[in-house]
Amino acid sequence: MFFRHFQQHEAFRRHGHGPEGMGRSRHGGGFGGREGRMFDGGELRLVILALIAQKPRHGYEVIKALGERVGGEYSPSPGVVYPTLTLLEDMGYASASVDPANRKLYAVTPEGQTHLDENKARIDAIFARLTGGNAADGSNAGSVLRAMLNLRAALKLRLRGGHATREQLQAITDALDAAAKAIERM
Repeated sequence: MFFRHFQQHEAFRRHGHGPEGMGRSRHGGGFGGREGRMFDGGELRLVILALIAQKPRHGYEVIKALGERVGGEYSPSPGVVYPTLTLLEDMGYASASVDPANRKLYAVTPEGQTHLDENKARIDAIFARLTGGNAADGSNAGSVLRAMLNLRAALKLRLRGGHATREQLQAITDALDAAAKAIERM
């Protein structure tokens, strides 16, 4: 899974890549007209906490549930969700148990529920914005941007540390070249 490739979330955040700032687009648009951002600071953390308060979920289920809430126009990458879940656990707002398949199952703690109750109006506003403003102009740029960000994260993880073999690097290069050619022909 992607998460094991990331260092502790604190080290990850020190380099400007924390869960608070993720969901941004350098090119604007695609994320609901909020200057290229799907979530403002702390919003993703609240949304994920609200989702696990509805029912305990695995990280993948959080990703899927969030994508469904936004109507398929956005899906956070595992590199955003898993560090956020770890942060919520460190904050005492979520707890994790291991299921029979050896996957972490996250649930809200009493402290997390209190935090949600204190932020109910903000959470309701976030969900209203997410469900009401997705692709109102008929654009699917958000899904393209999401796919680009997921590709970028996958490449960074594969290439980090120089552990890729020469054959793997060639296969990655070939796949990227083929994708570029296919897009050019559209």
